[in-house]
Amino acid sequence: YNFQVLTYDLEFEDLPDAFHNYQITQISDIHSGSFDNRKKIEYAVNLINEQESDVILFTGDMVNNMALEMEPWKALFSTLRAKDGKFSILGNHDYGDYMQWDTPSLKEQNLNVLKDMQAEMGFDLLLNEHRYLQKGEDKLALLGVENWGRGGFKKAGDLKKAVEGIEKNDFKILMSHDPSHWEDVVIHDDYHYHLTLSGHTHGMQFGIEIPGWVKWSPVKWRYKYWAGIYEELGQYINVNRGFGFLGYPGRVGIWPEISVIRLKKKGQV
Repeated sequence: YNFQVLTYDLEFEDLPDAFHNYQITQISDIHSGSFDNRKKIEYAVNLINEQESDVILFTGDMVNNMALEMEPWKALFSTLRAKDGKFSILGNHDYGDYMQWDTPSLKEQNLNVLKDMQAEMGFDLLLNEHRYLQKGEDKLALLGVENWGRGGFKKAGDLKKAVEGIEKNDFKILMSHDPSHWEDVVIHDDYHYHLTLSGHTHGMQFGIEIPGWVKWSPVKWRYKYWAGIYEELGQYINVNRGFGFLGYPGRVGIWPEISVIRLKKKGQV
């Protein structure tokens, strides 16, 4: 529960003027079914609110398996506040794929309960769709896709569907849970996605990080882009190290993260 606020400034030549210094808080991989210390989670939620960001973006895995895991935490996460609202997507664990259900309809019902719960907490859940964030005449396109992962992971994410109705030259921020989607699909797409926000890897909850000197985790052998900011073909991704934990009840060297990203217009102070 050693929460870290990591702040990044990213410059873009084509950022709409009104969004210079626009601030995003990203959280990911809450995994509420693993929580066992209410005071620490309250502290983390307050820490998110203290950032006073323009928007809060949650990039999937609210639960480990069942929607009911979030019930004791619903009121607390409802207190998250941002001027332009809170938006979310689903991660691979949110679908209930990792447990046995008596019937397919129970599994579907579980997912619907989770979707309703997100709405009750004030999150606008994006399921292969987009919203525009507007400031005067300027706007940003915010897209959210369902989970898309390499290999055996669910591939419900549909970038083409999410981008329908968006102009090619719009400034785009994409939420996609698994960074392999960015590597395999997003950066090769006809459309330019200025910034993608992902999670999923947790930095394997194990590694060594000394800023400016070393950044290592065994997860790097599975995910090329496993933690922090990367840039390819003029497009950025932030891979959040996760808010909660899964499996091993802790972290070694890779701490739970609240990402704060400030968008900058190149050439402006």
